Formats: sequence, structure tokens, C-alpha cells
Amino acid sequence: MMTGITRYITRQLLIGTALVSVVLVFIVWLTQSLRFLQFVMSKGLPLGTWLKLTVYMLPGFFTLILPSAFFFVVLFVYNKLAMDKELVVVQAAGVSRLGVAKAATLTATGLTILGLILSSLIVPASVQGFKDLQFLIRTDVSQVLLREGAFNALGDGLTVYVREHATNGELLDLMVNDARNPQKPVTLLAARGVVREAANNTRVVMLFKGSRQERLSPEKLSVLYFDTYALDLGMVTGSEGQRNPDNRERWTWDLLSLDEKDGYAPNAVDRMRAEAHQRLTAPFAALGYALLATAWLLLGSFDRRGQWRRIGGAVLTVVVLQAAALSAMNATAKSDAFAPLMYIVAFLPIIVSAYVLARGSVHGVPLPPVIAAKNKAA
Repeated sequence: MMTGITRYITRQLLIGTALVSVVLVFIVWLTQSLRFLQFVMSKGLPLGTWLKLTVYMLPGFFTLILPSAFFFVVLFVYNKLAMDKELVVVQAAGVSRLGVAKAATLTATGLTILGLILSSLIVPASVQGFKDLQFLIRTDVSQVLLREGAFNALGDGLTVYVREHATNGELLDLMVNDARNPQKPVTLLAARGVVREAANNTRVVMLFKGSRQERLSPEKLSVLYFDTYALDLGMVTGSEGQRNPDNRERWTWDLLSLDEKDGYAPNAVDRMRAEAHQRLTAPFAALGYALLATAWLLLGSFDRRGQWRRIGGAVLTVVVLQAAALSAMNATAKSDAFAPLMYIVAFLPIIVSAYVLARGSVHGVPLPPVIAAKNKAA
């Protein structure tokens, strides 16, 4: 059951984390989305495709940013409470250090659960959607094979000229020379066209408002004007087969269950295991970082000169933990035997920080006797 001080601190933590996370995600999203904007515009695709591509990236950004954002918000909120002497008053009233840290612990637990849902369910689905759309764009025959302002050879005897790609995906001002049947070469002119998928992995260009010219003899030319004409391009899909799925889009259970018996190389299996263990351990960084921040700020005497040293110590500890987590993941990607290291790095700061908070002192700095006695009684 939450006390008034716990609700008060929790509200500040939630508001601060939401604001910081949204701002950081927006900055990262903006920097990453600009390169996709150029990619989409070069293909002549609508802006809706660009927006869909970049929205697929958002869950992954939140997964990476939430633990660090929450860590800095905890540092800011608890440091402000210490500077305003609110923590001294709270502890003088008999609230233990663990009680003061309860707000950060509860909020971090909720963020950890959210992180597990994001990393195990939402992020794989969003990465899969992103990769599918990217693959579709890159293998779309209208964008890959039919370059604008050029004569595109699509096989023996088939040449297509497109003046321009419209933003809605249409092809403008087409000329087609179809000599696949040398005895009956055909030339088609059309104001616009659209590439559509047909049966058996083939493509058809639907031509609109044009003419079909066929030379029946050296002296005779047959001209047919049409409103709609379907031109079979045949097997010209721009890319054969299906793409290989990325580990980030596989479900966690698949990453843990697939092995050499399923046709994967040993190093590929190790990388899949590393990805799975990363999803299961990374979300606990929110809880570990929060307990670290409170352990550094809440223990010992409160003074303005000492707080910045504690903040620096907390930041340095988190940087070391992030480097250790990255090293453990890289080692696991080479050999699954190093997987326990990832769990040690994830849970060690939680255990140590909780223990230090429960003891009530750090670096040998005891609590004031009166407050220590009240904390012990509480």
C-alpha cells in the first residue's frame, strides 16, 4: 500500500520519465528517419510509406532508452528532494531508506515488466513489419527494375521506358517494345501504368490511355487504341526467393529452441541465444539502475558538496555496467557458455544495491544516531 510520500515521489518519477523518454525517442527517431526519407523519396513512394517505416522503429527505441532515461530521472528527483531537505524530514519521521526508495523500486518494477513485453513481443513484431516493408520496397519491380528516364531491359526482347515515377506509385509516359515473339514485335505507348502482382510470382503492367502498334508486314502497320491494356512482364520480380529473417524479428522461444538440427550453423545458434538472453536480461536494467541511483544518493549525510560526487559515482557505475553488459553479450554471441554472465551483470546491481540500502550505510558513513534508531524501529 502506497504512503503519501511514495505516491508523491512516484508521480514525479513517472512524469519525468515520460517526458525524458519521449524527447529522447523523438530525437533518435528524427535522426534515423531522415535517411529513410531520402530512401523513400528516391523510389518515388508516398510519405505514408516513410511514416510507416519509421513508426516500426519506435518500440525498439523505447526499449533502449527507457532504463537510462529512468536512471537520470531518479537521480534528478532524489537529488532535488535531498537539496530541499525533504528527505531529511521524511527520514526523521521514521521512514527507512528502503521506504524512501520504494517509489523508485515500484516504478522501476513496472518499467521492467513493460520492457519485457516490449523486447519479447512488440519489438520482434515491429522489426518483422519493418523488414517486410523494406524488402517489398527493394524488390518491387516498378521501383527496382523500371528506372525512370531510362530504357530498362527486362529480359530477351522486352524493353520498357518510363519517364517518371509518380508519388502515388504510378508510372508516367511509358513506351514498351515487346519483341519476345520476333515474328510479331509490338510497341506500346501509354500515358500511365501500374505494376500489379499476378499468379505464379509474375508481374503485370496495367497500361492506361495508350496505343498498341504492330507491324503486320513491311508496308502495313496495325494500330490499336486502348483505355486499359495488361502487359505480362513474366518472371521479373527483382529478387528471387524469400528473405532470411533477422534474429531481432524471431520470437524469443524460437531463438532458444532452434539449433543445428534445424540446419543452422553453430555460430548462428550462438547469436540467436545471445539475442534471446539479451531480451530477458536488458529490461532489468531499469530496476538495477534505479536501485543504484537511490543507493548512491540516499546513504550517508546530505550536503550540497557531496551530492555531485555521488551523482558522478552513480553515472560511472552505470557506464561500467553497460560496458559489462555489452561485453557479456558479445561473448555469448561467440559461445553460449558465457550466457550466465549476462544474468550476473543484470541482477548483481539489484542485489548489491538492495543489500546496501537495507544496511543503511555506504562507504562506512553511518546514519545519524537518532534517525538510525527510528529506522531500526520502523
